[in-house]
Amino acid sequence: MAKYLFQGSYTVEGLRGLLREGGTQQGAAIAQCIHALGGTLEALYFAYGSDDFFLILDMPEQVAATAVTLALNAVGAVQGQMVVLIAPQEIDVAVQRASAVVSWDGA
Repeated sequence: MAKYLFQGSYTVEGLRGLLREGGTQQGAAIAQCIHALGGTLEALYFAYGSDDFFLILDMPEQVAATAVTLALNAVGAVQGQMVVLIAPQEIDVAVQRASAVVSWDGA
């Protein structure tokens, strides 16, 4: 399974829901959505700043991750975006593949 980061901000409606239900209940609802699309919620963190929360999730494939993004944004309580997370071992493989097609002139 691939890892993804969803970072988002609450709309006014979403903040009202958070105040009414609390963070634990919101996390359970998000986890249920992710699970219904074939993934698991690894972590949920609330934050100060331009983003109100961060999710780290495992999804079986890119289409499922896209479905999570569409579902969370469609509810109208949040606005966010998905970021693909790449493990160091995956970067090593990518570097090997890139090196096979790029010729370096010593620079």
